[in-house]
Amino acid sequence: MPLSSTPLPRAFFDRPSHEVAPDLLGRVLVHGPVAVRLTEVEAYGGPGEDPAAHTYRGRTPRNAVMFGPPGHLYVYFTYGMHFCANLVCLPEGSGSAVLLRAGEVVEGVEVARARRSGARSAARPVPDRDLARGPARLAVALGLAREHNGLDAVLEGSPAGRPHASAAVLEGTPPAPALVRSGPRTGISTAKDVPWRFWIDGDPTVSPYRAHVPRRRNSAATSVGEAPSS
Repeated sequence: MPLSSTPLPRAFFDRPSHEVAPDLLGRVLVHGPVAVRLTEVEAYGGPGEDPAAHTYRGRTPRNAVMFGPPGHLYVYFTYGMHFCANLVCLPEGSGSAVLLRAGEVVEGVEVARARRSGARSAARPVPDRDLARGPARLAVALGLAREHNGLDAVLEGSPAGRPHASAAVLEGTPPAPALVRSGPRTGISTAKDVPWRFWIDGDPTVSPYRAHVPRRRNSAATSVGEAPSS
């Protein structure tokens, strides 16, 4: 399937996250030698409006990038082991983003596989469908980590063709509207029924839905201090 390599303009991201999110499906995020066609995303709202968002209680050193210009990457560390990547939405100062949950590696497959394999033997390589299936796997496949927090993914004015930059979101090939599905966001305990998770129906790289399961400490369920998804 041919993919358009025209970079998306900053205006594409200068909208509410729940409008940007479904429009990101089929777009291609490029970082270095690896390119991923997005197949699943989740939208998160701004301060005071979305209790599942990192920005719900306002600006902090951790979430400052979400209050910056649209089209930048917000990369955060969660559960002491994983990085997750988001694309910032709305004008500067708004504090909103879309979490990138899953995608298909369309370029740099062997690089992505090497990053994901870890201690796995060459005899048991990571299947293509699992290379970027889930937000942590997607970040690993693309080589995104703490140092990429705040990286600009917009290349306005660049000519068509693969842009010569460290990160970019390209037009790709959006799915037919009939294939776009929406439903509750994954693994969160607050605002869990908000249908701001969007995915391409039937795509094998979409991650399975998981409802939030409270963590237990001393036999008592706790949710205070739980890390939200974006």
